Amino acid sequence: MTITDTIALLRRHEGRAEAGHEAAMLAEYFPFIAAHADCVWRTCLDGHLTASAWIVDAAHERTLLTHHRKLDRWLQLGGHVDGKADLAAAAMREAQEESGLTRLRLVSPEVFDVDRHRIPARGAEPEHWHFDVRFLIEADPSEPFQISSESKDLAWVRLDEVARLNPDESLRRMVRKVLGPQSFS
Repeated sequence: MTITDTIALLRRHEGRAEAGHEAAMLAEYFPFIAAHADCVWRTCLDGHLTASAWIVDAAHERTLLTHHRKLDRWLQLGGHVDGKADLAAAAMREAQEESGLTRLRLVSPEVFDVDRHRIPARGAEPEHWHFDVRFLIEADPSEPFQISSESKDLAWVRLDEVARLNPDESLRRMVRKVLGPQSFS
């Protein structure tokens, strides 16, 4: 997969992005990618593309969240794409690395959600943007997970309880997408 394929993937998401904030953020991806040929590398100091996994059970009633060690917040699993333009593969890799789960299923190769957010400066790394591309992935909650060094904890959380752990609009939007009429299967 090339960056041209990634742009096409994001263009297809334009018609599915939630009106308002998500659509406005998505519009910012295209000029950013055009201006930064190195946007798939974390060495792109202005920001970079990242990939996340919104992991749900087969009934789409629970999601697997991580208590992120560095950010000290409950979030979806995900991270840097390390030069790979295949964002769905990166989301699957991150899901497996951060949870130890092996029975993961990509619900669709299409983008589930996007979010652009600032990452605070840490050590020698300056504050920068993450242009996060999210994919819907199913997993079996009975499969034991393993907490990675990037997490303080992992937990299966009922979708209607996600906002209690993290009320951020980004997570609430993904919950709405799962519980709402739109289907990605």
